[in-house]
Formats: sequence, C-alpha cells, structure tokens
Amino acid sequence: MYNSILVPVDIIEKDLTQKVIPHVEYLAKLSNANVKFFHVLPISSAIINAYSFGMDEFKDQATVQAENWLKKLIHEIDLPKETLSYSLAFGNPRDEILTIAEEIQPDLIIIGSRRPNISNHLLGSNAAGIVRHAKMSVLVIR
Repeated sequence: MYNSILVPVDIIEKDLTQKVIPHVEYLAKLSNANVKFFHVLPISSAIINAYSFGMDEFKDQATVQAENWLKKLIHEIDLPKETLSYSLAFGNPRDEILTIAEEIQPDLIIIGSRRPNISNHLLGSNAAGIVRHAKMSVLVIR
C-alpha cells in the first residue's frame, strides 16, 4: 500500500515523536515501506544564535546535534535499518516539509500534532498547514 513514508519530527518534541513511532512501525511493516525521517531546524533559532556563533559554526553544531538524535531514533525503531533514512533542513518547518514532500513524493506523511492552543488557532499549526497543502495523504497523530 505504501512504498514510501515521510515522517517529520521535532527533536524538541520527544514525547510527540514517541506517539508517532508505533504508527510508523505498524504501517511500514504492513507494506515494507521505506521511511524517511525529516527534521527542520527553524531559521528563527539559527538567526538568534548566529550572533553568538558564526552562522556556519551554529549550523554545524545544530546539525550535529540533530543528526545524533535522528541516528539514535533510527537505531531504536523496530524496522529494517536499510529501509530507514533521515535528512535535515533549515527554514520554516511547514514550508520545508512540503518542499521535501514534493521532491521525494512519499505515499504518506505521518506527523504528530499537539492539542491545539490559542497560538495554533490564530497562526495555525505546522500539521494543519501540511494537511492543507500536501498533495499526498497525511496522517496526523495526537
């Protein structure tokens, strides 16, 4: 059913990621799908911290930290390791997720979403933006 699944994750939202993992494992096992985990380092954090580091230096540190977290996540997942991959980007999470989805054309995007709060109602959540604009199926896990 699914050949390719994109799973956007946030290294800050570890509890939310842990809610998503069982769904990823179940659906990927059913169809032997390849799974790509994707983390976006928000550009606002990069800009703020770029003043204290050089921009390239900050990107390197943030990238290394995110890559280490993603490698650990992949190591703990109960799926064949050859079916798992990850990538990173800097930017607006919603926009970067939609961009990679356009590039790799997954059959499904599985994304976690917190319970809506006032800022989500006013600004909209990343998950809501992805559901609205993605050209493929999106499964939102709460």
